[in-house]
Amino acid sequence: QVQLVESGGGLVQPGGSLRLSCAASGNIFSINAMGWYRQAPGKERELVARIIGNEGTNYADSVKGRFTISSDNAKNTVYLQMNSLKPEDTAVYFCNAYLRSTPIHPLTNYWGQGTQVTVSS
Repeated sequence: QVQLVESGGGLVQPGGSLRLSCAASGNIFSINAMGWYRQAPGKERELVARIIGNEGTNYADSVKGRFTISSDNAKNTVYLQMNSLKPEDTAVYFCNAYLRSTPIHPLTNYWGQGTQVTVSS
């Protein structure tokens, strides 16, 4: 039993900023990776940013230099700081965690409900 609870989405003007948060709770033994994905209408879901362990990160080319992913391991929480937002960033953003619930269970993907980010003037 694992839950991912997201917060921080909303409506923002172009050039503005938002900070997304995602907290994982429930039966968690270890977390291999956490990340953020997004899906815009008519498009496939895409990776935005991902963090593996304590330091390894990956970003989509479209958000490099504007978005920053970080984590608080003690809280099983991942953040996405989004700056210089553009209309093309408009999408539903989903939190993802790749984790083990117990030492004898395999790594499993879990997803949040998604939070809407709308960038519009």
